[in-house]
Amino acid sequence: MFGDFRGWRKLAVLGASSALAACSVVPKAPPPAPPPVVGPSPDVLPTDTERHRVALLVPTSGPNAAVGQSIANAATMALLDTNATNLRVTTYDTAANPGEAAQRAVRDGNRLILGPLLSSEIGPVRAVAEPVKVPLISFSNDETAATRNIFLMGHLPGQSVTRVVTYAAGQGVKTFAAVVPRGDYGQRASDALMAAAKQSGSSVQAMETYDRSNASLTAAAKRIVERGGYSAVLIADGGRLASQAAPVLKPAAGSTPRIIGTELWSGEKIITSTKALDGAWFAAVADNRFAQFSSSYRKRFGANPYRLATLGYDAVLLSLRIAREWKPGSVFPIGKLSDKGGFLGLDGPFRFSRNGVIERALEVREIRSGTIVTVSPAPTRFED
Repeated sequence: MFGDFRGWRKLAVLGASSALAACSVVPKAPPPAPPPVVGPSPDVLPTDTERHRVALLVPTSGPNAAVGQSIANAATMALLDTNATNLRVTTYDTAANPGEAAQRAVRDGNRLILGPLLSSEIGPVRAVAEPVKVPLISFSNDETAATRNIFLMGHLPGQSVTRVVTYAAGQGVKTFAAVVPRGDYGQRASDALMAAAKQSGSSVQAMETYDRSNASLTAAAKRIVERGGYSAVLIADGGRLASQAAPVLKPAAGSTPRIIGTELWSGEKIITSTKALDGAWFAAVADNRFAQFSSSYRKRFGANPYRLATLGYDAVLLSLRIAREWKPGSVFPIGKLSDKGGFLGLDGPFRFSRNGVIERALEVREIRSGTIVTVSPAPTRFED
């Protein structure tokens, strides 16, 4: 069953010695023990028996501070918008040492960790959290890091590619090509393309890799053009690089091939101003709730949110949904995360497999005369 999402529409305004003196006379009996320390240590949060304690691990300093703070702000918004009183979310900065941040979170009694943001931070956090049975709901998109105790909320490139390739095949596209960046993202995108094409009865005729530089991308696009034999080509990169490669791949307006992209295009204004991308398709989560979220965020924090900020909001909604069947102070009921019915958030329906990989409901969009049009809406629920 989907999570309770009644609160998102109410987006409103807010904003954590004494020393013993030496004695020259040996006493006949040991001195009385000093009185015990009363009250919590200043480094440890007091026991909370009424609220669920949840840690948010994101960078709030360093080069990724803006993204991390945006996620943290969104998490605060979710608590306010739902009037939640049974959840205590504490933010821990992972920039300097994610392992130490996790240690503080565990020492403070947190039973669930939302985060970390980066794939490279998952290992150090897991090493601390796993022995004490504290699961992670990470904002990373590195699905290879997912386990039965590590759940990924990030937008996975493979799912976006699969959705748009399947849609394209349904529209009669039977031959594909691709230009993909070297590295993990490109590998996931190319693997998804190959699998989705095979599943839909299509084929991949050509694929070229490139370093993320203008010259390397242009050269890869030219090699694809020289090979030919395809009716659609995937540009597995963000809007800026896609807008550079598109004129090489599709020099004349209205000509073939059909260009397809990934979830990285979502929110990128440059794609609507690039004539060669007119008619291009890409898949992403639905944006219909993001505009209202952004408006409320600006009123509260005086700046635009990063697109990833919704991950923080939805992670809190998810925690609140599970909290209905979670006794404060007890081990987090991790099995509840694999509910087949999934959950509902700002980014639409989502659910987790038992191995921790997220599945999202995605829509397919078309760039049409400088605007974005939804040509295949996202499913509103999971049927199986």
